[in-house]
Parts: sequence; structure tokens; C-alpha cells
Amino acid sequence: MGSELGADRSWIWELTERQAYELAAPVLSETIRTRLLEIRHELVSGRGFQLIRGLGVGHLSEEEAGRIFVRIGEVLGSLRSQNAAGDLLGHVRNTGADVTDPNVRIYQTSERQTFHTDSADVVGLLCLETAAQGGDSMLVSAATIYNRMMVIDPELTRLLFEPVATDRRGEVPPGADPFFTIPILNWFDSRLTVLYQRQYIESAQRFEEVPPLSGPLTDALDLFDSIANDPEVHLRMTLRPGDMQFVHNHSLLHDRTGFVDKPDSPRHLLRLWLSVPDDRELPMVFAQRYGSIEVGDRGGVLVR
Repeated sequence: MGSELGADRSWIWELTERQAYELAAPVLSETIRTRLLEIRHELVSGRGFQLIRGLGVGHLSEEEAGRIFVRIGEVLGSLRSQNAAGDLLGHVRNTGADVTDPNVRIYQTSERQTFHTDSADVVGLLCLETAAQGGDSMLVSAATIYNRMMVIDPELTRLLFEPVATDRRGEVPPGADPFFTIPILNWFDSRLTVLYQRQYIESAQRFEEVPPLSGPLTDALDLFDSIANDPEVHLRMTLRPGDMQFVHNHSLLHDRTGFVDKPDSPRHLLRLWLSVPDDRELPMVFAQRYGSIEVGDRGGVLVR
């Protein structure tokens, strides 16, 4: 994926001045809506990601940028809650949180995230401010990882289709366990679907009810991660202010390198989690994490 797409720039929509103006308008034109619907199809049935470049955020307030981003997201799907507070528009920035705290989510720190998926069909990011150093975005195909693992060690690969406990990091729906048990890889309806966050699998070990990770499963996770981290396999990009990145969580994993903030203007991205019409069906086991598995109405952090 990485080496091929590095030269292919069709995944970038470079906005013209007119298109940037139309995207920022209170009412989206039919031309812009049509293009966004094409992107939605590409996300769930094509390459699985898209970068829209050139929204002029420099002359917008944070609130104005957020309204524009939400309006675009609502064409692609329905907004989902990103935390127990029910926030539909998230803020990705270093809050100084302690990465070793099992109730902290890693996007609240400046540490590398490692390759993972989010709890929605599609995650969208709008870059408002870059870091002084680092903070690059990386994407990798779950199918590519699976195919390479099957060549290297089929037995280890099969372990990823067994349920594994993942920490909810303190955001627990009423009556639910503080972790869910969903396989990392699932074959369903002839499609391979991924759900993965290595740090949260490891932090789930703090619960007595969770069985210890076996040596073979740890080896399988290590192999999965080593393939994902191969520069020939993943695609790396630097998001600029005004860039919007959308990623399909069921087919791709994403990552962010560690970063150092500018003293006076810290790295800041807005985030959307979207449930997308016409997306794939998911196996029933995903209801542990998504609440509902109904296409177009699933995902996010459950709020009661």
C-alpha cells in the first residue's frame, strides 16, 4: 500500500479557490455534495481513505472551522459520540495527560499512538495547527497485513480471529464489562474487518476476569505490528492546516507519530466519528463495542 500510493496522488483532492469557498458556504452546492458522496463511496467500497486539501482555516475561528467540518461530515454519514460526555466534535491535542494512566486515551497525549482503529465506521480529522516536530499520520491496510502474515505464519495469523479483551479505558456503558472481547480480525460477508488497539489490549490485563495473553498470541500481535510498521507497507503523510483526512476503520488502521508542540500554538486537530450509510455489515460481536450494528446507526462511545 505505502510504496504504491506514495506515487499515486489520486487520494488527494486539491481544492480550487472556488471549491474551498463552496465548502465553507452555509449551504453546500449540489456539485460539492455530489463530490462528497463520491468520496463516501470511495471510503467504504474503494481505497478506504481520502485527503481533502486547501480549506482556508487561517482566516476562520475554531468555531467556524468546526461548523464547516461538521457540515461536511453530515454529508458523509451521521455523527457519533466520541467520549462518555457525548461530544460529537472532538479535539485532538496534547492535554498533558499521563499516558500510563489506564483511563487516559492516547490521543490526549503527545506520544505515538501506534496503528489502531477507532470505534466508528469512519474517522475524520481537520488539521487546525501542526506540531513543531512530528505528528505525522500513517495508514495501513488490514488486508495487506493479513496477506503477509499468512505467508509468514498461518498459525499465528489464525489466533487473531479469536476473541481478545480490549480495555474500554474507563468509558463503560451501564451494565457492561470494563472491556470488550472482539477478535482483531473477522471474516464476515466475504469481507475482512479489523478492530485493533494494542495498548488497550495490554491495559485490559489489569482486570482479573481477563485471561493472560498467551505467548503465541503476543507473537501474533508482534508480527501484526511489525508488518504495519514496515515503510513499504504503510503510507505516511503530514497534515497541513486546512487538510481533512477521512479513513475507513473497518479496512484500514491509522497511526500518529509522537510530536513536540510549538510553545505558543500547540498541535490541534478536530475529529469526527461517522456512521456511514451503505457501509458493510458487521458481525454481531461488534455490538459489544458499537451498541448497535445497524448500518448507518452504529458506533461511537455509548452514552446513557
